[in-house]
Amino acid sequence: MHIAAILGPGNLAKPFAVFQREAKAEWTSLIEQADVIVIFGGDGTIHHQLPTLVELGVPVLIVPCGSGNDFARALGLRNIRQSLSAWEKFSADGNNVRSIDLGVVRQAAKLRPVPVNATSNFNDPNESRHYFCCVAGVGLDAAVARRANALPKWIRSHGGYGLTAPKEFLRFEPLPMRISQNGFSPGPFCPITLAAVANAPSYGGGMKIAPKAQLDDGKLDVCVVRGMTRLNLFRLFPTVYFGGHLKSDKVEYVQTCSTRIETESPLEVYADGEYVCETPVEFSVAPKALQVIVPK
Repeated sequence: MHIAAILGPGNLAKPFAVFQREAKAEWTSLIEQADVIVIFGGDGTIHHQLPTLVELGVPVLIVPCGSGNDFARALGLRNIRQSLSAWEKFSADGNNVRSIDLGVVRQAAKLRPVPVNATSNFNDPNESRHYFCCVAGVGLDAAVARRANALPKWIRSHGGYGLTAPKEFLRFEPLPMRISQNGFSPGPFCPITLAAVANAPSYGGGMKIAPKAQLDDGKLDVCVVRGMTRLNLFRLFPTVYFGGHLKSDKVEYVQTCSTRIETESPLEVYADGEYVCETPVEFSVAPKALQVIVPK
């Protein structure tokens, strides 16, 4: 069995050496020849590799070494030891491979309605598509992600998103957005603080913006926070870490197969903490698109 390693930014020599020493396998530098791919990194590293991983279709094991590691956490992998344990299980019988969904975001000047239960048209070369594994967002969370990405990695890995968010609260104003689900006609533009479209429960290093999200249910979880005062926003923010924000009457939460977000002027869209495109955008599901190795 041949393993190829993908290393994220930063000094990952030590975790890579530990894994290489203890994993009984042959390593290859050619990803196309690999039977398994091991990613040493966080959500951003995984995000950038998703098109290649989907195309290759081989099992993927995550070794959490990034600043957030929300995707690894959703898979039950919190440290290198748990990743090694999952690898040993896989090497023994291969029965711990799970097929999971990915989110897809597409930017287009004019968006077509998407029928209920439809998924992305993966064969259309004219569409600008981006896979994401965790959460994509428009509004406040995109602004926070942009500023958090400018922080040193050590700060990002020790609550960088949470440290950046309060500063952004002071300057951010709700933005007019129009959101529709499953191809239904959109309503009027309304002031929105943030719109998060989730494939996994958390982002930003443990913020459970979509606590009901599952990686293999064929749906996206959409959390919309409507416009509110800065004081109420400061009060709401801590509750996101345990999903308590869903109790607020300013928060709307739905599970859907596709979502469309339009804004009066183009806004940045971030997914897995990385910039992907600008609005207007359409989100859908790529069902069973990725094979991942999990603890059990």
